[in-house]
Amino acid sequence: MYSEFVYMKRAAMLFVGLLLCSFAHAELKMSNICTDGMVLQQKTMASIWGTASPGAHISVTTSWNGATVRSKASSDGRWIVKVSTPEAGYGHHSITVEGDGATIKVNDVLIGEVWLASGQSNMQMPMCGFYNCPVENAAEYICAPPAVNKIRMFSVPAKLSYELQDEADAQWKGADSESVPWMSAVAYFYARKLNQMLDVPVGIISCAYGGARIETWTPKEILETYPDEDLSREHIESLIHYHRPYMAYNAMLHPVKGYSIKGFIWYQGCSNVGKHDQFIERMSNMIGHWRECWGDKDASLPFYMVELAPYRNKPQSATPYFALLREVQHKAAKELPNCGCIVTNDLVESYEQDNIHPARKKEVGERLAYMALHRNYGFHKIACDSPEAVRCYRTANSCELAVEFTHMDNGISRWMEIEGLEVAGSDGVFYPVTCAFYGSEPKALLIRSEFVPDPCEVRYGWGDFRPGNLRNVEGLPVTPFRIRSGN
Repeated sequence: MYSEFVYMKRAAMLFVGLLLCSFAHAELKMSNICTDGMVLQQKTMASIWGTASPGAHISVTTSWNGATVRSKASSDGRWIVKVSTPEAGYGHHSITVEGDGATIKVNDVLIGEVWLASGQSNMQMPMCGFYNCPVENAAEYICAPPAVNKIRMFSVPAKLSYELQDEADAQWKGADSESVPWMSAVAYFYARKLNQMLDVPVGIISCAYGGARIETWTPKEILETYPDEDLSREHIESLIHYHRPYMAYNAMLHPVKGYSIKGFIWYQGCSNVGKHDQFIERMSNMIGHWRECWGDKDASLPFYMVELAPYRNKPQSATPYFALLREVQHKAAKELPNCGCIVTNDLVESYEQDNIHPARKKEVGERLAYMALHRNYGFHKIACDSPEAVRCYRTANSCELAVEFTHMDNGISRWMEIEGLEVAGSDGVFYPVTCAFYGSEPKALLIRSEFVPDPCEVRYGWGDFRPGNLRNVEGLPVTPFRIRSGN
């Protein structure tokens, strides 16, 4: 009996030992964003990370150069390495990770250009659309030939958390008829245009949450410095979910922070309408922190924003809060380093005035791509900056105002059937201007109205829903503006 007891005890101990050993071997893991199908930013030191047993020695070998990089898991089991990436191309690579008694091979790795796309619902909106909100001509792109090696997307699920999360439940997917319907439409069109021009794989980390405020994407420690932000659990839970502070940052951005990228694209603003006086400071704080998360001390990572599209704000008021938010979006793009803002004033139909999700997403993605191509990839012949009104004055004809613009060197696209342009006199009453001539001497838009004998002020696209159709010869829409005569 004793010998049987000893035998059973030894067998049990052996079983437990094997079990513990298997658990130890199973500790080696890759972060979900660092797994099969990932796209790594070319010609950089790209971050790759995962978890293992505390103190485990990790080696990472890349197939493109055979180089091995070593690391050691920290006391909480986390490890990270940086690998040198080659020039972009369509070749398929692999990464072998060894340590903790296990080996993981990451396959189907592409080297290309990687961008992070974030914001609220207009960035989140998939190609298949939202309920009652289509994406224009979506079927054409869903039915396009597979482009799994040209466009890949890592779509972070829309989640919120009070605590910082280390993992996002997602995987890299290449563009085909199964995946494209669920890809961010704006990000897809952005990636598609970059791929067409650069002829390299483009990876997008899609990280957007419908209705999110700037504060939803800002870490708690920054929000604690804002006197109007109540961060008590009771107050937070009283808010509609997408207005809850710092929670999308915790659940969605934190798991992917530090993954090597070229830059950010951002479509957000609706949930900060009415807070235009805070906008620039809070965008500056958020962007600055994001750049810190990527180790970007010199603000070298570009941050390109999308102007709020025309929308009839509800409840309606005499104050055009959407117009005021757009105004500070463009001001922020000029004041903050390495930022830009594209115009969407011309991308809505009249029947979309109550639709916060206009259908024309292709132009949005492509205009963002024009900015990146011009500013970051050397395509300086591609126009990317919309005209902005910079000066207004009366001409020799006292009934006429001249408005000077940036980025209007080759003139304007139309003189007649203008929409969205208005002029007012000293009484402050605005009248529509449907015909205006763009002169060569002076190089300015010459504006007059039979109803305004003493013109003093001009505005364009100024209102919550006030779309316009003025563009420069290169096809970029005029930025909404309000401007008074200087003399």
